[in-house]
Amino acid sequence: MTNRRDFLWQSGGGLGGIALSSLLGGEAQGGGFLQEAHHRPKAKRVIQLFMAGAASHLDLFDYKPELVKRHGEKSDFGEHVEAFQNGLGPWKKPVWDFAPHGACGKLLGETVSPLGEVVNDMAFIHNMTGKTGVHSQATYLQATGFDRPGFPGMGSWVSYGLGSLNDNLPTFVVLPDHRGYASNGPKNWASAFLPTVHQGTIIRPGTSEPITHLFPHESAKYLTPQAEKDAGSLLGKLNRKYAEQRSGDSRLEARIQSYELAARMQLAAPEALDLSGEPDYIKSMYGLSSDGKKWPKEINWKEEADAFGRKCLSARRLLERGVKFVQIWSGNDNGFPRRNWDSHEDIEREHGPLSRGMAIGTAALIKDLKQRGMLEDTVILWTTEFGRMPSTQGSKGRDHNPHVFTNWLAGGGVRGGVTHGESDEWGYKPADRKNPTQVYDIHATILHLLGIDHEKLVFRKDSIDRRLTDVHGKVIQEILA
Repeated sequence: MTNRRDFLWQSGGGLGGIALSSLLGGEAQGGGFLQEAHHRPKAKRVIQLFMAGAASHLDLFDYKPELVKRHGEKSDFGEHVEAFQNGLGPWKKPVWDFAPHGACGKLLGETVSPLGEVVNDMAFIHNMTGKTGVHSQATYLQATGFDRPGFPGMGSWVSYGLGSLNDNLPTFVVLPDHRGYASNGPKNWASAFLPTVHQGTIIRPGTSEPITHLFPHESAKYLTPQAEKDAGSLLGKLNRKYAEQRSGDSRLEARIQSYELAARMQLAAPEALDLSGEPDYIKSMYGLSSDGKKWPKEINWKEEADAFGRKCLSARRLLERGVKFVQIWSGNDNGFPRRNWDSHEDIEREHGPLSRGMAIGTAALIKDLKQRGMLEDTVILWTTEFGRMPSTQGSKGRDHNPHVFTNWLAGGGVRGGVTHGESDEWGYKPADRKNPTQVYDIHATILHLLGIDHEKLVFRKDSIDRRLTDVHGKVIQEILA
C-alpha cells in the first residue's frame, strides 16, 4: 500500500502527473475548520475593494452642506487636533458637486456618479472610526483586524473557516494595484499563524504573467518531461524525509498542497483569466474600452478604468469558478504624482482618475453579478484605511483623518439603499461619538452573512483563542436584509 501523494509522485512525475490525477478525479482542497455553518448563510463569496492611501469620504460619499457654507473660513474643531502633517487650514468644500441618485436619493460626488446606477443595492456606513493615522498600521487594521503585523487577513480566516469551493483555483485570491503593492504588501493577505495554505494567492490580470512562475520561463528548454519527472521524484523524497523528522509541521502539508494546486491551476487559471471571450458590451461596461473625452487630458481616468475594470471582470470570472474570497486593491505605495488615494497635495488631481475608474468598474461588477443571479449570494465590501480632513492641506489637498470615514457593502444579505451611522456636521468625527462603527463590526457582519458566528471562528495560538474580531465586534443588524 502507498499513500496518495507517494502514488502521485511515483506514477505521475511532478506537476504534470498531479494535474493528470486531478483530471481523473483528485480530491478537493477540503473543508474548513467549521464542519457546518453556525446559521443559514446569506452569502457564500466575498469581494473586498480596498482603496489604499485613504479615500476622502467628504468628496465621494458623505456630503456635508456645512463645508460648502463655510468654505474658506478658518477651521475650528472645538478641540485640540493633532494633524498628521499640516492639514488644519480653512474648511474645504467637496471638490465635486453632489447629486441624488437612485430611488433612495443617495447623494454621490460627481466623480463616482456611475455608482448611481447601483446605489439602491448599496448600504453606506458613514461613522467608521479607526485607531491610527499611520498608513501601515491602519491598513493592517482594516485588512486583518489588528494594527500590527503577524495576523491573518480576512480572506485567510474565511478560507480557514469554510474551506474551498473548487479543486482547481485558490480559495483566496488577491488582485493588487497594477503599479505595485500598498502599505505592508503581501503581509496584508498573509495567513500568519493559520496554516499556510490559507494565504492569498496573487494574480495580476492583464499582464504577461498573471500568476508568477506558474509556468516555466520560455528560456528553460532543459525542463523536459523526463526532467520534470526526475525533479518531482527527488522533491517527493525530500518532503517525506522532512515530514519524518518534523511531525506536526503544517508547512510541509501546505507546500505539498501548493504544488498540487499549482498543477491544477496550470489547467484552470489561463481559462479563468482569459477575457477575450467576453462580449464587447461586457468589456465596455467594465471600462475596458472607455473613451476619456469627458475629462481634461491631464486627468487620465481611462487608464484607471481599464485597470480596475479588468480586475473586477477577472474577479467575477474567478467567483464563477469557485473562488470564495477576492481582494481587489486600488492604489500603490510609491510614485509621484501620487497613484494612490493619499491626496495631501491635490484631491482633484489624485482622486479624480482613481475614483472615476473605480466607480465604472465597481458599478459594472454589481450589475454583472446581479444579471447573473450571483449578487444575491456574493457580499461586496468597499473600504479604505481611514478618511481625510474637512480642512485643507495646502490649498488643494486633505490630511489624514482616522476619526471617521466611510465603508459600504452590497450584495448577499445586505439591505440596499440605506445609510447607517452619521459623521458630524464637518465629517470630522462620528456624530454619536459613543457608538461608532469599527472594523470589528464590519468583519463580524461579513462572517455573519457567510453563516459564521465571529466569536466561534477561532485558532489557538500561544494559549490564546485568536479570532478575526479579537475581543470586539457586533453584527450591524440595521443593514441586513
